[in-house]
Amino acid sequence: MDSFEFSDQRPARNIINVLVNILTVFVLIGTLCNGGIMASIFLNPYSGFNPFPPPTLPSVMVMPSLTPTAVQVLPPTWTPIPSATPLPSNTPLPEQPTVTPMPVYTASITPTNPPADAMPFALNAGSPVAISSVAFHPEAGCNWMGIAGQVLNMSGAPVSTGVIIRVSGELGGVKKDITSLTGTARQYGEAGYEIVLGTTPIESRNSLWVQLLDQAGLPMSPRVVFDTYASCDQNLIFITFKQIK
Repeated sequence: MDSFEFSDQRPARNIINVLVNILTVFVLIGTLCNGGIMASIFLNPYSGFNPFPPPTLPSVMVMPSLTPTAVQVLPPTWTPIPSATPLPSNTPLPEQPTVTPMPVYTASITPTNPPADAMPFALNAGSPVAISSVAFHPEAGCNWMGIAGQVLNMSGAPVSTGVIIRVSGELGGVKKDITSLTGTARQYGEAGYEIVLGTTPIESRNSLWVQLLDQAGLPMSPRVVFDTYASCDQNLIFITFKQIK
């Protein structure tokens, strides 16, 4: 009787063992598949297995062919000496009181615009050039006007920090004095900058200039005078500077 009960329970145990083995195989296969998917995502984050792929990098910017325009560099700041009004010949000069001369102190004064050959940066070849802003501000259309570009070191690598770009002068009867920093407009490159001048293209001649400054506000390039245009195809003035020493 005991032998009959034992033989009756044995097949049931075999079935359970088979089911456990089958489940083990499925778990093993699932683990291998999961590991394969994770390896695929690690090697290629943009694969179809990744439910949260990283954002697609923007395509490399291709600049339009540059058309050089005339460049004019302002001379150092100077103050004209007013001409003296001569006194009538028959008018005696008033008697001057005796003046005790003051001690003379000699101080070194940095000019506001040192000579261009003393600057570490200069205008890069092919700059400035007037192009359309549609490639960078398609939503604005023709309702935009500005200046943009890059700052490069001697080897041509971008100088993305520490350089101030200043645009000053007059545009359409309005005074302009605006600053920006390299690296703040990377749609033009890693060291890109951009300064908005207005919402309508305006023609101007030799009334605006751009200059590089260091963090202390000292000039790093000569002042470069540039023109602007009333055309929608020339509402972005692209100017690049490069280190020369």
